[in-house]
Amino acid sequence: MLRLRMMSHAAVGLPPPPLHLNVSNFSPSASDSVDMAKPGGAGYKWRLVIAYDGTHYAGWQYQQSPPTIQCIMEKALTRITKVEREDLLLVGAGRTDAGVHAWGQVAHFVTPFNYDSLDTLHAALNGLLPSDIRVREISPAVPEFHARFSARSKIYRYKIYNDTVMDPFLRCYAYHSTYKLNPEAMKEAAKFFVGRHDFSAFANASRNDRAPNPVKNMFRFDVIEKGALLQIEVEGSGFMYRQVRNMVALLIQIGREAIPPGIVPMILASRDRKELAKYSLAASPHGLCLVAVNYIEQHMQLPSGCPPKSLGRSHTISKCKLPCY
Repeated sequence: MLRLRMMSHAAVGLPPPPLHLNVSNFSPSASDSVDMAKPGGAGYKWRLVIAYDGTHYAGWQYQQSPPTIQCIMEKALTRITKVEREDLLLVGAGRTDAGVHAWGQVAHFVTPFNYDSLDTLHAALNGLLPSDIRVREISPAVPEFHARFSARSKIYRYKIYNDTVMDPFLRCYAYHSTYKLNPEAMKEAAKFFVGRHDFSAFANASRNDRAPNPVKNMFRFDVIEKGALLQIEVEGSGFMYRQVRNMVALLIQIGREAIPPGIVPMILASRDRKELAKYSLAASPHGLCLVAVNYIEQHMQLPSGCPPKSLGRSHTISKCKLPCY
């Protein structure tokens, strides 16, 4: 049986685990049947659903400094599984930008061994991760599943707090607009984004995507009023670098009635980022959140011979055994 031993705290740059978490006794399945020496062995694939507050991170994509979500996740996974990051092959569904949050980020990683149960792995990960990053779910995945390429659509939400005085409890999660916005004008403009378009005018250049496909399908683009809070929800087949923030920024200008809703199809048709820059800059990242990722149904099936998915352990209070008087 493979036994997973503790690494030194300084080696991985993570805080020590809570005292109640016995990481040294955490081990993969005793019935492991994978030939680890077999060249090209696929191993076992695991799917994660991750939530995080992106305030203090430089986005998802791996880099050591300043820290990113992927970097922190890999350090925790390496420490628990004893699998090197090059072999974990951790991949996220979306490369959220610095300061952007997530409720439903999805990622996958690979191990050369199976697990009897995922509850202990789940508890170990959340025990090591900082409190602003939580693994919501762990499940086994079929070999065909890929966190990025199996995705059918992604849902992003952007929050705008539209009042004179900012709600202090939303200051890290909503953009503050002191200008009174016209939601109806924003809704009218949002309709022009729906459908299949070339979004070249709404994407910043990115070193990560050297030749991105600018043609995306927007399934819906909703502007939802909740008192002083405006929520913009967009679901699309995919998004390019800063595309959502650029679309929202233009809607804010339209909501201020600085430009008419009909400007949207004109900018789309230009396919030129410089054309958008005449009217707006990218909206602040802290108002944006990756809400969910939807996948090809066949790729979401659970493989045979693997443990059930883990949603985290729940605790109950046992009945008091002391006598009552």
